Amino acid sequence: MKITLLGTGDAIGTPKVGCDCPQCLRAKATGTMRLRTSLLIENEGSHILIDSTPDLRQQLLLYGSPHIDAVIWTHGHYDHFIGFGEFYRVQDIPPVFAAPPVLDYCAGIFRFLNFDKGAIQPYEPFTIFGITITPFMVKHPPAFTCGMLFETGDSRVGFTSDTNIALPERSLDLLTDLDLLLLDALVPSDISIHKHMNYLDACTLAERLSPEDYRCVHMSHLLPWDLPHLGTDGETFEFP
Repeated sequence: MKITLLGTGDAIGTPKVGCDCPQCLRAKATGTMRLRTSLLIENEGSHILIDSTPDLRQQLLLYGSPHIDAVIWTHGHYDHFIGFGEFYRVQDIPPVFAAPPVLDYCAGIFRFLNFDKGAIQPYEPFTIFGITITPFMVKHPPAFTCGMLFETGDSRVGFTSDTNIALPERSLDLLTDLDLLLLDALVPSDISIHKHMNYLDACTLAERLSPEDYRCVHMSHLLPWDLPHLGTDGETFEFP
């Protein structure tokens, strides 16, 4: 299993349009970006896309234009699903898997596209292309939002999606013995936002769960570039 971070930014992305903060100035000077957060998972010659962001066309072009065999939506916020329309006339529209409330809402937006839809239930594992995927509930009020656990062989990778630090205990129980944990970390530690983790929250949760490694994703332009454990666009991880 190979996981590529197609993007590590929040809904706005970095650089932010019209912003001259230090992070955005550095991004514009170096060409460094935080595209909207999405994962590409490769296994057994197939590709699964976790969330279809507004940057999807750019993301796919940057990373070799892979054929996408399935899409999983974590929740119905535009920065996590609205790019699905980019598949129109590019490839066969891939099937989509999501929890029923997410699937109903997002698929309704794309009712002009014909594609297969698979309802998946939190805490009920399903297997696709050799990967066992278990959705789990997180706290991203008021949106119904699921994180995902990916397992192949002895490898376990967790992705919280958007959430605050108050994950349900049932979800935390799933996130043990991880090889990699990908966590929402929207803002610096001195800022609190009720529906997201800040950097300190993310690091605190990672310390509690003790994965082999972890990366912060879904980061705003407010986060400095040089903090430890920040994910970067294009970063890859490979597991047996």
